[in-house]
This record gives sequence, C-alpha cells and structure tokens, in this order.
Amino acid sequence: MRIAFGALLALLALPSCATIVKGTTQTIAINTPGVAGARCQLRSGAIGSVEVVTPATLTLEKSQESITVHCAKECFQDGAGVVTSFSEGMAAGNIIAGGVIGLGIDAATGAMNKYAPETIVVMVPIQGCRASG
Repeated sequence: MRIAFGALLALLALPSCATIVKGTTQTIAINTPGVAGARCQLRSGAIGSVEVVTPATLTLEKSQESITVHCAKECFQDGAGVVTSFSEGMAAGNIIAGGVIGLGIDAATGAMNKYAPETIVVMVPIQGCRASG
C-alpha cells in the first residue's frame, strides 16, 4: 500500500511534458499591412481585453480559447480577425509519459495549446477621407 501511495505521489510531482517543453505563454504578432498605427482590441475569456497598436508583438498566457481582434484607424474601415488556438501535438505524448495527470496539468496551464504566431488584419481605406490629425 505504501509503495502504491509513494508511486502516486511521484506521478503527481512530475511536471507534464508540454508545460516543461513549450511553457504556458507565447509571443504572437498582430499586423495591419499598409496601416501602421491601427488600434487593435484583443478579447477572450482567458486574456480579458488587451489593446495594442500595430505592428504589435505581445506575450500572452496560452488558452484553448481563440482571441477575437478588432482594429480601427481613422480613414480606414474597421478590420477584424481571430488569433486561433490549436492543440500542441506533444499533448498526446502525455498519455505515454505523464498519463492523465500530465494531460490534466497541460490542459489546466494552457501549455497543451498554441496560438497562430501571426494574425493579419486587413483594413480598407475609405475613399476621399482626410485624416484630422
């Protein structure tokens, strides 16, 4: 009984695979080609609301939730996009190495997910508009 309990404690102490190898944060880029200085609002349940000015690079906590992006700039039609969340391929390795516990840790920390590294938001100029600034 003590051996089984000790083995269980050892398993719980082992960090999971993706958490160690890939971490729980990721750097992503938001770009609006030809429209530098656009203000973009990123939103998801995991990150809340974050505002950036393009071109932007930021580090976010990973999550299974995709992030919506809404960009605006004077004299351009608003643009929208999605920073898509994918599952890391190595999460399947937890079944062999970390078992259900490792998979659970990676899921809870977001380490088993990854975002698209760059999101492009297209913004179309408004004909005849003259910026006020």
